Amino acid sequence: MRKVDLTDDCWDLLLRLKDGAEISLCPSDPAHALYGPIASARNKFVLAQVGQSLDGRVATPSGDARDISGPDGLAHLHRCRALVDAVIVGVGTVKADDPRLSVRMAKGKDPVRVIIDCRAELKGDEGIFTDGGATVLIFQSSEAPMKTYPNADVIRLMPDETGLSPQDILSALADRNLSRILVEGGARTIARFIDADLVHRLHVAIAPIIIGSGPSGITLPPIDKLSSAHRPATETYTLGSDIVFDCLLKSDIPLARQSEKVCMADLA
Repeated sequence: MRKVDLTDDCWDLLLRLKDGAEISLCPSDPAHALYGPIASARNKFVLAQVGQSLDGRVATPSGDARDISGPDGLAHLHRCRALVDAVIVGVGTVKADDPRLSVRMAKGKDPVRVIIDCRAELKGDEGIFTDGGATVLIFQSSEAPMKTYPNADVIRLMPDETGLSPQDILSALADRNLSRILVEGGARTIARFIDADLVHRLHVAIAPIIIGSGPSGITLPPIDKLSSAHRPATETYTLGSDIVFDCLLKSDIPLARQSEKVCMADLA
């Protein structure tokens, strides 16, 4: 397990890399190894992030999810937001948590906020529409009632038999020059992107808490044998209060051309 000790200088370097600087990172530095693949990705890149308990829960049965991740796990999530162009959540996450989806615990720009609301369930009084934050995009089915929302753009897509296609969503975002994407929740939304083989990296952040029951972080279609299970190449990092499993699901990631050499000591 590698310890992430993220200095201000290191984070500034990663933000420069995200913005297009040609920098060669140090794989031996855990912070570079964990965040570098996000910052250096070019063209289409999808990161999924799950924050869960030791027993794999992301909320209590009543839906309380606010205190699962520790402070370092939350900071990690905000860093991931700062390194992407847009963050995606499903309508259930908005209804349950009323999230801001902004960068508050790290330096960096807020991503465009994307909500998948296939059946146009949102009312328009949710905080994300009135908080004065980054752009909000709503994906609706073309078969749902036509609804508009304050301070948000609605994109209507033709659904398939299971809802809105994750590939169609990514293509519509790419048309808006939003190519580096964080899929943050909920479990069904993350699962649909994974099942469609669109997620390049999966971060599973585990906090030392046992809930005992409640929804799980990823809900994929059932399999009969473990031989059919996902077995991604994985690196493990300790952030302090939480542990992150960095799982490589797809390796076809276009990376930035790297030239400026920056190497830091391995603090693991």
